[in-house]
Amino acid sequence: MSRATRWFTETKEGHSQWYIDRFRTMAAEGADLAGEARFVDAMLPRAARVLDAGCGSGRISGELHRRGHQVVGVDVDPALIEASAQDHPGPEYAVADLADLDLAGHGINEPFDAAVLAGNVMCFVAPGSETDVLASVARHVRADGFVVVGFGLGRTLTLAEFDQHVTAAGLAVEHRFATWDIKAWSEGADFAVSVLRHKG
Repeated sequence: MSRATRWFTETKEGHSQWYIDRFRTMAAEGADLAGEARFVDAMLPRAARVLDAGCGSGRISGELHRRGHQVVGVDVDPALIEASAQDHPGPEYAVADLADLDLAGHGINEPFDAAVLAGNVMCFVAPGSETDVLASVARHVRADGFVVVGFGLGRTLTLAEFDQHVTAAGLAVEHRFATWDIKAWSEGADFAVSVLRHKG
């Protein structure tokens, strides 16, 4: 497990537990935490295989599982994986670095219909690993599948830089929205949701 990701190097001590507690509190208060899952679910056939790459504490994995999909959630932080299994049982979870993801080593060999990187995952990967992250996630997605990535702009990654990583990873942008509830993309948006496909 790499500890060079920004999740470990650019956050304060106790950040993982703060993150877990934050989403537990929001869920208890009835907050809508399923927007990303609804987006992905609308694009999928029933009982699809989905990779939740950078699953955090499991909210998207859990919601997609409840909608009937076969879900594998992966995160570099063992504390988040432990919380995922506790709060959202049903999916399969694994601790792994997305930059060199190899789920076969976890006994998971079947490709996925889709992968989702939500919750600003791309802003927390190790600096310089963005292309590797996209490429290694995409290798686990079948040729006719898709990868959807959402992150806030102006954090650690510009959209132009992201698009360069997309191309270098052998992917292409098929759709882009300004929010997970598919508001139209515009240059002034502060968030981007990009649906990516394998080239060719």
